Amino acid sequence: MKKLTATLALITLCFISCKKEVKEEAATPVTTDSIKTEEPVAEAPLDSAAQMKAWQEYATPGNPHKILSDEVGTWNCDMTFWADANAKPEKETCVAEIKMILGGRFQEGTYKGTMMGQPFEGKGTVGYNNATKEYISTFIDNMGTGMMTSKGKYNESTKSIEYNGEMADPVTAKNTKYREVYTIVDAKTRKMEMYDTKNGTEYKSMEIVMTRK
Repeated sequence: MKKLTATLALITLCFISCKKEVKEEAATPVTTDSIKTEEPVAEAPLDSAAQMKAWQEYATPGNPHKILSDEVGTWNCDMTFWADANAKPEKETCVAEIKMILGGRFQEGTYKGTMMGQPFEGKGTVGYNNATKEYISTFIDNMGTGMMTSKGKYNESTKSIEYNGEMADPVTAKNTKYREVYTIVDAKTRKMEMYDTKNGTEYKSMEIVMTRK
């Protein structure tokens, strides 16, 4: 019995010793080609007051949201389309009803008109993300089942937001990139210019001039 007890004690001591060696080995910085790689330093956690302050700032609409709220109302939209860089322009019209939702945090636009001789209806949302410091736009309509999404920053000198985004190409069944420039022309006029890329060349595919009713 004493021999069995001594054997178990010896095995236990060996196990503890092995675990200690493994821990010490794991704690040693990894060296690759004589370059020492240090362990990543964990960021100090924020206290509850700092976390609450960050969330309050994230949730509170500010000056960037005023650009969106200034557009509340009804707008007549004159739309021009180009199938490619050398195509003749095609014209359509629609009316946009703009309002702010969710406590002034997001702009919602409802668009109704005609497109290629068919009734057209679309809905867009625009918001400003206080955390990432960028505008985010989405758009859906009854001409497809996909969603256009884009992000951009406001340029004070040009009074415009340049968005970069993606939308579905039903021909290839893949997403394709697009660029959009949204300009505040004056208090009663907005202009949106959209650029697509075909065969590696960017061209203007759409222009919408919005005039406040």
